[in-house]
Amino acid sequence: MLTALQPTEERGRNGSIIWRCRCDCGNEVLADLSQLTAGNRKSCGCLSHPALKDFAGKRFGYLTVLEYAGKEAGMHRWKCRCDCGKETVVGQTLLQSGKTKSCGCLQAVTYRENLKLMEGTSVTMLQAVKSGRLLKSNKSGYNGVYYDKRRNRWVAQITFQGKTKYLGSFEELEKAVKARQLGEEIYDEFLEKVGAIDSGHSENHSGEGASRREADR
Repeated sequence: MLTALQPTEERGRNGSIIWRCRCDCGNEVLADLSQLTAGNRKSCGCLSHPALKDFAGKRFGYLTVLEYAGKEAGMHRWKCRCDCGKETVVGQTLLQSGKTKSCGCLQAVTYRENLKLMEGTSVTMLQAVKSGRLLKSNKSGYNGVYYDKRRNRWVAQITFQGKTKYLGSFEELEKAVKARQLGEEIYDEFLEKVGAIDSGHSENHSGEGASRREADR
């Protein structure tokens, strides 16, 4: 914080008096009275560039600080070892604020947990598709269905575990949608297998699908 010592004969752009002040860090600085009274000036600048602290041996999240790594772009940096074993250099302010808690592995773990990966497949994404949530690239209003301008037909397809299966092309959108819905039974089977879907609901859905296939025959 700044302590006003005495006014000077200098004036700011708006005619405000310039005061000589002493910062809590010990530095003296000239400050515009209007900035002081408005609370826009609170230090000699040290608050925006915190002083070097002794972080060696301390823990921040998954990181253990090893040693000082120098200053770069106005920020003190520390060499750290993550619980995963990887070493990384992190800014002092990022450690202190809690914005950085790992070498990056924590974010990757959180991402995988959110996806609920099972057998290399995201349960979360399958459930989102089954709930009717559209992918960002979708333009037809139905996942796995797009219009082929070259053939003037609607195409249905489904992707599962990295493989895309062609379900057919149709003159009518409704038929392409129906083909896609039947194809999604592979999603139901997988979700039931990993325990992410109610078995009773799955049986009902599969039974309805079987009935539709028999009716189509």
